[in-house]
Amino acid sequence: MSDKEEEQGPKSTFSTYMAEGDQLFHKREYAKAIESYSTALTLQPDDKNCLVARSKCYVKMGDSENALKDAEDSLKEDKNFFKGLYQKAEALYTMGDFEFALVFYHRGHKLRPELQEFRLGIQKAQEAITNSVGSPSSVKLENKGDLSFFHKTDELKKVRPKPLIHSVKKESRQQGQKTPKSERTTKQLLGELYTDKEYLEKLLKDEDLIKGKTRGGERLQDVILNCISYLDTRTEFWWQQKPIYARQRDRKLLREQWNRARHLPPSDPTCYILKNLEEIDAALSAGNANGSLKKARDVLKTVQGWSEEALPNKSEVLGNLYSCIGNALMDLGDMDKALDNHLKDLELAQQSKLVDSKSRALDNIGRVYARIGKFQQAIEVWEEKVPLARGGLEKAWLFHEIGRCYLELKHHMEARDYGTRSLSAADDISDEKWQLNASVLVAQAELKLGNYKASVLHFERALDRAKLLQDDAARDAIQKALRETRQQVTQ
Repeated sequence: MSDKEEEQGPKSTFSTYMAEGDQLFHKREYAKAIESYSTALTLQPDDKNCLVARSKCYVKMGDSENALKDAEDSLKEDKNFFKGLYQKAEALYTMGDFEFALVFYHRGHKLRPELQEFRLGIQKAQEAITNSVGSPSSVKLENKGDLSFFHKTDELKKVRPKPLIHSVKKESRQQGQKTPKSERTTKQLLGELYTDKEYLEKLLKDEDLIKGKTRGGERLQDVILNCISYLDTRTEFWWQQKPIYARQRDRKLLREQWNRARHLPPSDPTCYILKNLEEIDAALSAGNANGSLKKARDVLKTVQGWSEEALPNKSEVLGNLYSCIGNALMDLGDMDKALDNHLKDLELAQQSKLVDSKSRALDNIGRVYARIGKFQQAIEVWEEKVPLARGGLEKAWLFHEIGRCYLELKHHMEARDYGTRSLSAADDISDEKWQLNASVLVAQAELKLGNYKASVLHFERALDRAKLLQDDAARDAIQKALRETRQQVTQ
């Protein structure tokens, strides 16, 4: 090929460059992936999926500005393109604009409430705001993607407060879902955030202000309403969605422990521990495993120096800290040390006869074994946990993981049985994600057992769920498996 021919532009198709970019992204070669996506965009400049893909690469490389630009470009023709909304939220989050990230996570969640990505985005953005801002009364907002434009007197014209417009308040609640039944309940559920809600509602009185726009061109009224909508649905979200059953279980366990220590004086270290455990969990959720690990180890040293008198539930606290350290080490890939810490958690739980703590420890030990390929050990640990499992979501996950281990060991009948139990648990709670996972597991087990018609039925059910969830990768993989299985039926 001559130099002149090479200068004429791309020689391949758009889909080829997209596929090449996807492959490079999965290999973590982000700079090269950007080149492939950029070449693809010269062929189809407005392809929103390609823009989102390139935005993801920019996020990985720390180039938040370009990541945000690509995400916004993907939304130009379709403001409700959920992948673009999610990527815009991710870019804003990496820029540290947590408040605006929260708005877009929430907006995407309202459009696609079944997608876990938006649920987790809401969670991590809220935790980041709480951890970085702290008490609302002590906050001095800066003009850096936050709400400072609401009260910069040199930029905004002050007007006399006017009565809150009922139609606006009604609109804000329509954008959300259910509000607490009373102001007293609202205060209890929102805690310190209640002052934020009051402040935002007062801003709606300023008719000149709400006509203004942000740097990105959004109406301030829309931003305020979205924030109020989020606060109105905050508690409803946690109770209804349960994005990670284990985290919900652990937090419930922590709350129960602190409630038992209420009789202790205010100077008791309980508040210190609870605050730090929540920060440890938030750091891990945000992907900062090293920060989570360091903080957990520091708190562990402090707690180990306290007496049982100072902290009556010391064993429970130590177990929680060993669990946090183990989870951080798992994220960092140090499985041996992770296992040691989870075993310490289990030992303390057994010594003190703490059922929920034992369930948590068995859960994590099984995950370590599965990650390092010791499937039989994982099965033994998780089967010990089965009687302790609570709730449909936890059971759906647990049965699926046990079944997956059996499938790895080529024990196909056991894999099918546990897959069926997982599917039943998922059906009970109408969780489409775990219905998808369990259906695939059962289909694969039936295929290995030679029950091709049964396998086809379960693959078809899984395909329906993948389409409903708009999980393109799962859909493509299932369609391929389904074609191959149908060929077996006709032979």
